[in-house]
Amino acid sequence: MSLPHAILTSLLEKPCTGAELARRFDKSIGHFWQATHQQIYRDLAKLEGAGWIAARGLATARGSQRHFDVLPGGRAELERWTSVAEDPRPIRDELLVRLRAAAVLGTVDVRGEILRHRGLHEAALAGYRVIEARDFPPGRELNRAGNLQYAVLAAGIAFEEAWLAWCGETLQRGESLQCGEVLQNEEDPAERG
Repeated sequence: MSLPHAILTSLLEKPCTGAELARRFDKSIGHFWQATHQQIYRDLAKLEGAGWIAARGLATARGSQRHFDVLPGGRAELERWTSVAEDPRPIRDELLVRLRAAAVLGTVDVRGEILRHRGLHEAALAGYRVIEARDFPPGRELNRAGNLQYAVLAAGIAFEEAWLAWCGETLQRGESLQCGEVLQNEEDPAERG
């Protein structure tokens, strides 16, 4: 996924200023695609240069702010990008590499870090559940857009639930997470089958 496409999506949902867009990223799209405010402003300039969005000045109490709208070329690019097939990306998570390192070192207790991650995933899941209860209450009829938005939320919920299940299973192993013998085996245990 590219940040410009996430920005186009957000601006099509609601044209806004760069500051408003950054706040919206922090609250919604940021759940599954993070970007700094600096990255957002840099890509807004690129989108404007490509002719995909246009800025217009809006008078505010602080002076003039640039309000961004998606142009037909930007909408066409988003339609093109949306229809492109893409394979799932492989997992890339530092915690998993740290566990492999702990297995090789044999001197590091990883239980505390797994507990910390479990807490973070519990908090994220609780946040998703609040959004679900607020925006998608039981019995609410959803149109096509609502069903697609709910699908994104459901993916976030499933992701957090899967991590929590993994944390729980890993923590059940208890003793094996604490310092112990070093992994001496040349064979990669992930490759055994």
